[in-house]
Amino acid sequence: MSSLYLFRHGQAGSRDRYDALSELGHQQTMRLGRYLAGQKMRFTALYCGELQRQRETARRIAEAFAEAGLDVPEPIVDRRWNEFDLDAVYRGIAPQLAEDNPEFGAAYEAMQKEAANPQSTVHRRWTQSDIEVVRAWVDGRYRYDGESWAEFRERVRSAFSTVREYGQGDVVAVSTSATPIGVWMGLALELSNRHIMRAAGALYNASITSFRIREGEPHLAAFNHVPHLDAAELRTFR
Repeated sequence: MSSLYLFRHGQAGSRDRYDALSELGHQQTMRLGRYLAGQKMRFTALYCGELQRQRETARRIAEAFAEAGLDVPEPIVDRRWNEFDLDAVYRGIAPQLAEDNPEFGAAYEAMQKEAANPQSTVHRRWTQSDIEVVRAWVDGRYRYDGESWAEFRERVRSAFSTVREYGQGDVVAVSTSATPIGVWMGLALELSNRHIMRAAGALYNASITSFRIREGEPHLAAFNHVPHLDAAELRTFR
């Protein structure tokens, strides 16, 4: 039996520069790394997606291990762990959705105006516009030339072929994002698409979700674990 640990990246930046950790995100991921080092975790391999926020999270974990005098493998970048491209989904689907649903169009326009203020809370929450455009993408309701939901889900699931190569006692760690973790929850628990997204939406930044790989199948061991984020202001969703 091998073990798989999935770490969601720390809090990212504002909507217009989301692919970078915020100051709080760096604090969260350093706490994550120090917690893992304090538990004397030994990783056989450390993977990360190719997105900046995922790579920065892996780097912070490696730095914390180095501080503790512990070895950690060099992160291996694997795009299969990338999050889906929300900006591309918006560009492809939002205009069609707005044409069919004027209420969505008005809400989307209002959200864009609000996002022009860097201090707005819209940068730290999912809006109804976000929910509606992502649901339309997941359901395949509109023509979209980018990565479809089915393609995204299969991309993430295909990483299982690599995880299966590890053997008894191996521990694999991955710095990734919320929706890929949700897809793995779906693998382990046979969740519907809607419930995969709900699982992803529940994840804290810099959280730990783990699986045991037995007989070629993932078995959930822990979900959304955040013992290292011991104050309310450290626990964020976006």
